[in-house]
Amino acid sequence: VVHAFGGFGALACVMVLGPRRGKYTENGIKPIPAHNFPLAAIGVFLLMFGWYGFNGGSVLSAEPGALGLVFTTTTLAACAGALGAMFTSWFALKKPDLSMALNGILAGLVGITANPDVVSVGSAILIGLIAGIIVVFAITFFDKSKIDDPVGAISVHGVCGIWGTLAVAIFAGGFDFMVQLKGALLVSIFAFVFAYIV
Repeated sequence: VVHAFGGFGALACVMVLGPRRGKYTENGIKPIPAHNFPLAAIGVFLLMFGWYGFNGGSVLSAEPGALGLVFTTTTLAACAGALGAMFTSWFALKKPDLSMALNGILAGLVGITANPDVVSVGSAILIGLIAGIIVVFAITFFDKSKIDDPVGAISVHGVCGIWGTLAVAIFAGGFDFMVQLKGALLVSIFAFVFAYIV
């Protein structure tokens, strides 16, 4: 829900700000790539490093078994997210795309954030892989809708945040799917409305 909140707050902000000048032209969508991909990659890896503190800290214990599971599921979901986004963008856009692969890492991390201590390692791979696939189509959807999201935050955090919340009920026992869906949607709507008003 942390990610869904941020993602849909970001949606409100980019709707108020509008697209960057020159992004949408009569000839179609003009890509505005990052000016420095090595720095973007370093930024993603720094975020991934920080995620171990975020997900590991959520266990509220230094018990080695629980932490080991969280670190393993977090790593596997991130790697699967990168592969999912890389191959999906390769298939859908006809070329592998570094920015999509980097967003895939983040999508996998977002997807696993709600559930790293309650899912198996196999489930973590599936959660990350699906998040990596989802993020490519979400970024493309928002671009085609003329919602200019320069770093893919709405797709990575908003859309994949909802996916991760639902994945708890799909891949872990004892959680109600409709409760997860209701919670994710209500948080997302609240974040959007609140951010739009502000």
